[in-house]
Amino acid sequence: MKILVVDDETDVQVLFEQRFRKEIKSGEMQFVFAFSGEEALTYLNAHEQEAVLILSDINMPGMSGLELLDHIKQKYHKPPPLVMMITAYGDAENFNTAKELGADDFLTKPVDFNQLREKLKTIN
Repeated sequence: MKILVVDDETDVQVLFEQRFRKEIKSGEMQFVFAFSGEEALTYLNAHEQEAVLILSDINMPGMSGLELLDHIKQKYHKPPPLVMMITAYGDAENFNTAKELGADDFLTKPVDFNQLREKLKTIN
């Protein structure tokens, strides 16, 4: 499963690579990282339909995760990637906006990697 992680905090790459080391080594999961909404769209345009799941931070400079979510849900239909939104703010407004825009799930920071691993198992 190819997963695109979108977050302006570059240290998330090391964190994900450490937490999913076993799954990456076995080839069960492959992670690709984009550090802005714009970079994520560039990746998706060049590698259309490769990502099965997109994990995106909501609050990023430039294009927000919610704007990215809106672009993804409007453009990528066959098959649509699953999009999980991640935010440091577990407030109802971001949750409701993400759901209205078509988010498939919603996680809060700090990410509970055991919970995320369980959610990922249901996708396979």
